[in-house]
Amino acid sequence: MNIKKAFLCAAAALCASVAIAQDNIIEEVAWMIGDQPIYRSDIEQAYQEYLDERVPINGDPYCVIPELLAIQRLYLHQADIDTVEVQPAQVQQEVERQLNYLYSQLGSKEKVEQYFGRSIADIRAQYTNSMTDRYRVQTVQHNLTQNVSATPADVRRYFNSLPKDSIPFVPMQVEVQVIAINPVVPQQEIDDVKARLREFADRVNSGDADFSTLAILYSEDGSAQRGGELGFMGRGQLVPEYAAVAFNLNDPKKVSKIVESEYGFHIIQLIEKRGDRINTRHILLRPKVAQKDINEAIVRLDTLRSDIIDGKITFNDACVQHSQDKDTRFSHGVMVNDDSGDTRFEMSQLPAEIARAVADLEPGQISQPFVMMNPKRNREQVVIVMLTNRIAPHQANLSDDYQLLKDMYEAQKKQDILDKWLADKIKDTYIRVEDGWRGCDFVHDGWIK
Repeated sequence: MNIKKAFLCAAAALCASVAIAQDNIIEEVAWMIGDQPIYRSDIEQAYQEYLDERVPINGDPYCVIPELLAIQRLYLHQADIDTVEVQPAQVQQEVERQLNYLYSQLGSKEKVEQYFGRSIADIRAQYTNSMTDRYRVQTVQHNLTQNVSATPADVRRYFNSLPKDSIPFVPMQVEVQVIAINPVVPQQEIDDVKARLREFADRVNSGDADFSTLAILYSEDGSAQRGGELGFMGRGQLVPEYAAVAFNLNDPKKVSKIVESEYGFHIIQLIEKRGDRINTRHILLRPKVAQKDINEAIVRLDTLRSDIIDGKITFNDACVQHSQDKDTRFSHGVMVNDDSGDTRFEMSQLPAEIARAVADLEPGQISQPFVMMNPKRNREQVVIVMLTNRIAPHQANLSDDYQLLKDMYEAQKKQDILDKWLADKIKDTYIRVEDGWRGCDFVHDGWIK
C-alpha cells in the first residue's frame, strides 16, 4: 500500500499554504480574487497532493483546483469582514493531533521531516495557518446556515418531492443493548505491574535509562512507538487522574509517581508546558486478567441472563444494577452510534464480537456471555447483548428513517444558502482569471467577467 495514502487528511492541509517565490523567480499568477493572487505553484502543489493521495478529481484539475482555491479565498475575505477569530487552543489541538498522527505512521519526528523535506517547526507553522483558515471558513459557513431547521411538514414535502431513484437505500441496521462486566484483576498482578513501573522510574531518575526507550520497549499504549509522547493536550483531553498528576510536574528530568486510571497504571514524564497545554510521555502497563476470573464473570452473566429470560429482572434493571460499562450503564445498556449519534448500527459499524453475537438473534433475544476487548479502553470485558431491533434493508421512508431524511433536507437547504451566497459574492468581488486559465466548465458561474 502506498504509505502516502495514509496521510490524506494530514498532507492535504499542507496544500493550502501560500506559495513563496523562489529567489529571482516571478511566479505566474493564474487568478486574482480581490487583491489575493492564486499562483500556478499553489495549483501545482495541490494537484500533486491529489495525485499522491489518489483523490479523484471530477474534471480538469487545472480548472477544478483553482476554482476550489478561489472559493476558499472568498470565504476568508468574508471572515475578515466579520472579524471571525478562532481559538488558538482549538487550532493547536488539531495541529498536534495531525502531527502525532504523522509520528505514529512514520515512527519519529526525524522521519516526518525527511518525508516532507522540511523541519517540524515549518510543518507546524504550515498546519497552524491551514487549520486557522479551515476553522474560519467553517465559522462563516456555520453563521450563514445556523438558522436552518426542519419541521415534520418540511421533511414530508421534501420526501414526497424526491424522484424514486433518488430515495436512499438503507442497509440492514440493528439496535442493541449490552451488559458488561470487567473481570477482577488479581492483586498480585497489580502489585507486579506497580513494581515494574517503580523499577522503570528509578532507572530514569538515576540516569541509568532513557524514558522514551523504556516506553518503546515496554509501554502497552499506542504511543509506545513515539517513545510514549502524547503531544500537546489540554486538561480536558486527558483522563482526570492522569491530568491531575501531569499538570503538577515541573522537572522534565524526573518521573511521576504511579498513576492509576481506567486504562491501567502509568508513570509520566514532563516534556514541555505551554500555557494551559502540556506535552508528556508515559509508560502504560495493564494488569492481566486471569482465566479463572474471566470464567467467574462468564458464570455470573450466564446466571443473570437466565434471570432475565425467566422474568425475575428486566434487562434494563439488570444493566443499571450489574453492568460495569460506564458508556452504557445509565442508558440501560443502549449502544449509541458515534458516527450518526443515534442508536442504529450497520453490522460493519459494530465491534466484531458484538456483530457476531447478534447475527443470528431475533429481536428480544439475548446472547450467551462472550469475551471482548472494550474498543475505547482496550481491556477485556465479559458481555451479554440483547438485540432490541433489526431493521431490514429498505428504501428510506418517513416512518423508519425520519432522522435520515431530516438530515438530508437540512443539508440541502444549507447548501442552497451557501450556493446563493457564493453566487452573490462572485458577482460583487473583483475577480480576474488570466488567459490560459479561462477555458473551463466551472461549477459556479460568474468567474469570467
